[in-house]
Amino acid sequence: MATEKAKLERQDVLDALAGVVTFFSTHHGEEILERIPELLVSEFQAERAELWLWDDASNSLYLIHSAGKPAQHRREYAAAGEGALGKIAEAHKIIENLALASFGGDDHEFARKHRFSHICCYPLTSGDNLLGVLAAYSEGSVAEPVLALWRAYSEMCNIKVPDVLDAQQRQKQITQLSLLFEATRLLNSTLDLAELLELILKIARQEVKADRGSVFLVDGKQKELWSIVAFGLDHQEIRIPWGKGIAGRVAENGETINVDDAYELPYFESGFDQRFNYRTRSLLGMPIRHHTGEVVGVIQLLNKTTGPRFTEEDEDFLSKLSGHMAMALENARLHRESLEKQRMEKELALARGIQRSLLPDEPPVIPGFELAVANEPCFECGGDYYDFLHLGPQSLLLVVADVEGKGVSSALVMSNLQATLRALVMHLHSLEVLALSLNEMIYNDTKSEKYLSCFLGLVDTRRNGLHYINAGHVPPILVDGDTGTYSLLEDGGTVIGLFPKTDYTRGTAQLKAGDILVCCTDGILEAADEKDEEFGSEKLAASVLKHREKSAQGIIESVLTEVNEWCHGIQADDKVLMVMKVNSDGTVTRSDSSLPKPELN
Repeated sequence: MATEKAKLERQDVLDALAGVVTFFSTHHGEEILERIPELLVSEFQAERAELWLWDDASNSLYLIHSAGKPAQHRREYAAAGEGALGKIAEAHKIIENLALASFGGDDHEFARKHRFSHICCYPLTSGDNLLGVLAAYSEGSVAEPVLALWRAYSEMCNIKVPDVLDAQQRQKQITQLSLLFEATRLLNSTLDLAELLELILKIARQEVKADRGSVFLVDGKQKELWSIVAFGLDHQEIRIPWGKGIAGRVAENGETINVDDAYELPYFESGFDQRFNYRTRSLLGMPIRHHTGEVVGVIQLLNKTTGPRFTEEDEDFLSKLSGHMAMALENARLHRESLEKQRMEKELALARGIQRSLLPDEPPVIPGFELAVANEPCFECGGDYYDFLHLGPQSLLLVVADVEGKGVSSALVMSNLQATLRALVMHLHSLEVLALSLNEMIYNDTKSEKYLSCFLGLVDTRRNGLHYINAGHVPPILVDGDTGTYSLLEDGGTVIGLFPKTDYTRGTAQLKAGDILVCCTDGILEAADEKDEEFGSEKLAASVLKHREKSAQGIIESVLTEVNEWCHGIQADDKVLMVMKVNSDGTVTRSDSSLPKPELN
């Protein structure tokens, strides 16, 4: 009877081995890997079986499938040399009936918790390369006949597993190419920068199996990184200087950082963990490079979910995706800048319209005098200013000013100057006090960060007198209509708004029929030719003298033509040109005097 039972047992073994061969020959891929521990339990009496695969990048085994009695390891990976599994990975040799308690640490705790006393491990190899380990647990030592079956089964697995893993690797490459293609399509599906960064992070996290991550953009002008997307961090904006922390170091040096414990790096900024109540372990930081090699961003992924650290395959995938990410970011950046430029152009056009509305539409008509003015800003908004202020039936204040600098900031100071000046002339009765008060108010508003030159000319239309203050401005030219000579009106003081408590001196001139007063800003005098020679006061005076028989408007048009020919139409600064010509007969067709205002004496 004993002999018949032994024969039946041998037949069962033969049937089981034949079933394994049949299964291995008719199934493929992941299904085989999943069934390997199941067959060891169901067909060959193991109480628990596990299949661990080797990862070269992390130098460790990680658990992929198990069967039999339920149990849970503290960690689902085992580093080479650590514990029973780590010893097998290091030695590439079979161990059988070893007491788990003898290894201590995690193995001892695993045995105590789940009442396993012994372990048998069988390395799965391809040549000299370790592919994985097949492990079997038992509540006592295993008899030799059973161990012989386990060895035979592990040899069968050792034949099949390399083929399965090779096929999986080939399929993974095909899948990765498909994923890269799909990722490229997605990255080119939007020009919205925030949405694009979301896509980049989503693709990266899903493929490399990261718990959290951030995408940083390089701001070359500010020498810092900034992020508007960070999965798990509630989209809070983060800004990092170059060279600081992991991302800052990656951006500055263009290096890849891949570690299993970020806290071992001296430059890791743990403050973010504390701020967001998080614990970073494994970390992968990689540059996003443009095809020129320039680093345009940094992708940082935290805590690999399927192993102790990110793998070389993870780095390879992100490296292949990097160029596509950089190109998509560049397109989104250009689109964003285009939209911003359009918005700025609309705002500047609006600001230009507002600024033009602050300036007189046309010069007033004054009995005995002819006035004309031209204004050519360098940009949409300029810092040059002119005005005509009636101070009474026989008083007209001419104003020409030039705010330091160009653009919007200068235009804002110009607007402030206009408002301040118009408020002051309502209450002041002295040209010197007007200049002094204007200086104090502009100085207090700008704190010397912006200043301006200014010419204030008070015309007494009844007596043909001119009282003026030149506050650091281009000296106006007064052309004598009889002799053809000219003089520069220089009396006054320093510029407005640069120094507090500045005194100004009044200058005077007597006007007669045929005289021409020419006021301008430095955009006229500093217009330069190809040799960098400026137009200057002498050429301006000569041009006015040459065309002095023309009307005030005719003089302006002729002078501007000569200036533009001199500089070949290249305008480097704002231009204002004002001409006042004293009529020979003093007749006018209408008067544009406003309500009486206090005259400045």
